[in-house]
Amino acid sequence: MYKNRRILLLTAAYNEERKIGEVVRRVPQNIVDKIIVVDDGSTDRTAEIARNGGARVISLGACMGVGFAARVGFEEAQKNGFDVVVTIAGNNKDNPEEIPRLLDPICDDDYDFVMGSRFMDGGEYGGDMQFYRKLATRLHPWLLGFFCSKRLTESTNGFRAMKTVILQDKRINLYQSWLNHYELEVYLLMKILKLGYNTKEVPCTKIYPPKKIGRTKMRPLLDWWKMLRPIFLVGFGIRD
Repeated sequence: MYKNRRILLLTAAYNEERKIGEVVRRVPQNIVDKIIVVDDGSTDRTAEIARNGGARVISLGACMGVGFAARVGFEEAQKNGFDVVVTIAGNNKDNPEEIPRLLDPICDDDYDFVMGSRFMDGGEYGGDMQFYRKLATRLHPWLLGFFCSKRLTESTNGFRAMKTVILQDKRINLYQSWLNHYELEVYLLMKILKLGYNTKEVPCTKIYPPKKIGRTKMRPLLDWWKMLRPIFLVGFGIRD
């Protein structure tokens, strides 16, 4: 319980046995009521390590995609009466100690959705981040913001918090098959902005691990297209 709100921390993980334990360990236990790790068909010890760390693990049995995994977690948040869902990367790029930065605007100022930004004043990013990602993460918020008439500094960061009531909005259809992968995160952000929810960016830290610990699993062309296409499909009204 945090400021009279029940908080669920959600992360989707695929073959993150070297990182998931540290993610779970660093979560402030006095703030988060429950940690759910949705294991997206990992073939390593991701589920075991997360469970041993105190997280509740939901194993999908096959790799269904990060969007599919997020939906499973969102369903749990609604079924179990959580007030706020916090999402965080399962590969230890985010700093769990910054979770209050996401929660305070919701709990104190009644914001509906808060997203961390590494690019705004007070934010920080570093580590072994590939050049194409540096470029893409700068261009993406400009393009998305254009279609939503909103100025953003960040749009691809999964370090977010939202009121669970957003997930119950019938105008937001997360159960479209084309949202099973990276599309869902962008789609959800666009719908929240276009529907006029009260949103805010807060500074956060994003540190990419060195190569020896493991690169991101995102493929440069295919997966970045998955993050781009919701902008055009929703922006032009092709999908809702």
